[in-house]
Amino acid sequence: MKAMLFAAGLGTRLQPFTNHHPKALAVVNGKTLLERNITYLKDVGCTEIVVNVHHFADQIIDFLTANNHFGIDIVISDETGEVLETGGGLMNAKHHFTDDFIVMNVDILTNLNLRDLLDDHFKNSALVTLAVSDRHSSRKLLFQEDLSLKGWRNLQTGEEILANTALKDLKELAFSGIHVIRPALFDLVKSTGKFSIMEVYMDLMKTEQIRGYDHSGSTLIDVGRPESILEAENYFI
Repeated sequence: MKAMLFAAGLGTRLQPFTNHHPKALAVVNGKTLLERNITYLKDVGCTEIVVNVHHFADQIIDFLTANNHFGIDIVISDETGEVLETGGGLMNAKHHFTDDFIVMNVDILTNLNLRDLLDDHFKNSALVTLAVSDRHSSRKLLFQEDLSLKGWRNLQTGEEILANTALKDLKELAFSGIHVIRPALFDLVKSTGKFSIMEVYMDLMKTEQIRGYDHSGSTLIDVGRPESILEAENYFI
């Protein structure tokens, strides 16, 4: 099993820390987000992790080197020329993946059981399985009862994307920043350069098996703001 950690973002919500450091090196109870999520992925059996870098990339590389990559194979996907967002970043690293793999945002901390997520992904033969939960968020993914992805909604603006305008009574769940992806996805992506992978999912949900995995009840902290670090320290020792 391989995984990819998205660590290239500018982390503007974490300013002033990210004025001088990458968000991946923000510290929660003495451990960086990067270290915590490398350990989290190792614990589920990952043997290689691809880490994309852009903002203060040298600090991430130096940190990994100083810690002997935390005892796992780490591959750097270089985006120092331009941050490629989630879709572009994924496509830039696609040559590393020949089997189903995990993708995770580095600024997410969670106790979601990844083995259960993987079991659900393989059981349903999904192209993509998205970890989702019933929690506060201004943007929600929309699912049918069987957790097939059918849309997206911005609760603040009312903007909506649906696979079929006739769909009704869809369940709103918030995306948790964790996906399991079958490499067949790469051949279906038409976009190039800098783009969001969620835009791709909105297109492919009309024809492909993209599913949600509801982990409501698990702890999940989006460590995107200085105050969320304090919140995370109450849960992650």
